[in-house]
Parts: sequence; structure tokens; C-alpha cells
Amino acid sequence: MVWLITAVLAFMPISELRGAIPFAIANNIPWHWAYLFAAAMNALVAPVCWIFLATLHKLLYGTEPEKGVRWYRNFFDRFVERARKKLSGGVEKWGWLGIAVFVAIPLPLTGAWTGTLGDCDMGVSTRRTMLAAILGVIISGAVVSVVIMLGLGALNLFVKRV
Repeated sequence: MVWLITAVLAFMPISELRGAIPFAIANNIPWHWAYLFAAAMNALVAPVCWIFLATLHKLLYGTEPEKGVRWYRNFFDRFVERARKKLSGGVEKWGWLGIAVFVAIPLPLTGAWTGTLGDCDMGVSTRRTMLAAILGVIISGAVVSVVIMLGLGALNLFVKRV
């Protein structure tokens, strides 16, 4: 059950690696397995996102405003516009590496979902966007793992002194 919850947390837009890795470690999964598993699950976001955009999104969004699902169209447009604003500077400056750097920052709303969806129509190829998202996930997972392990190490030192 811990592995399933870790996978769900890694795949969810808000928690991603920031939630999955600490959860897994707190539930006695060794840090290296937590990192590898959560990063693999989070890396799946990019291809799943592109498959979604090529299939179900077209049905929900519609080709004309009156043919799509209104609440979905509004939500999608707002989300993508915010993501584009966050990504545009990095993409203009560094191209696809800007997406990787953006995804690598382990803060809320800077993960694989935002990086992949925010790149819609920004001129970066699908392949490079997916590679950038996966590279960002690998870096972000490493950062989260190091921070968690350093925090646990510091906590253990504090507990031993008390």
C-alpha cells in the first residue's frame, strides 16, 4: 500500500516528488528506493501528459469554443497561461534546458505537470520537452532526497543530544 500511495503522490500535480519521497522514507522505504521509484513515477507525467493532450484533451477542449466543455476550457486556459508566464523567461533564454531547470526546482507548481503543460505551443519539440521534464525530475528528486536525508540526520543528532 505504501508503494501505491507513493506512486499516486509522485504522479499528482501538487505533491509530485516533494510529497512522494518524504512519504516513502517516513514509511520505512530506504531513501535510494524512494528516490528511484518516486522519480520513475513522476517521470511518467511527461509522456502521459502528451498522450492526454493528443487524445482526451481534444475532446474536452473542442475545436470551437461552443463545442468544448466550458469549465474544462476555462481551467485549462488559466493553468497553461500561468505556466507559460513562469516558463517563458527560462525557455527564451535557455530553450529546452529552461524547462529542465524549472522542473528541477522542488517548489509547489514547478514540477513536471506545469513544465510539460506550460510548454504547449512555446516552440520546443515534444521530444525535447519530455527529455527536459525527465531531467528536471531526476534533479528535483535528488534535491528532495538530499534535503530529507540531511534533515533526518540533523534531527538524529539533536535527539541524541537531548
